Amino acid sequence: AQLVESGGGLVQAGGSLRLSCVASGFTVEKYPIGWFRQAPGKEREGLSCISSFDGSTNYADSVKGRFTISRDNAKNMVYLQMNSLKPEDTAVYYCATDTEATACPLYYYGVDYWGKGTLVTVSS
Repeated sequence: AQLVESGGGLVQAGGSLRLSCVASGFTVEKYPIGWFRQAPGKEREGLSCISSFDGSTNYADSVKGRFTISRDNAKNMVYLQMNSLKPEDTAVYYCATDTEATACPLYYYGVDYWGKGTLVTVSS
């Protein structure tokens, strides 16, 4: 199984980006898939997750109302739409899955597949 992120870049505060995560070796409907981020000097933070069962979603308080996770089963992809970006959103963003999980949220210690990450930089 493999996950590959794309869509990061440099954006001004208040702007938007959409991150994409393509899965191979499994279908995105089979396991819950989440987005995490890690800023320099900080721990990896779980941001959002989409359930395999019913597509329900959840969000960390830090991104609730600004970020939206979605899934395209036909393309085997998961997206993270990020709006109203802030400088503190600057981080490497990862998609991940836990093949033992049956529901969201995902926890860092349970993840068994990580993408390599995509860098998001938000300038003030």
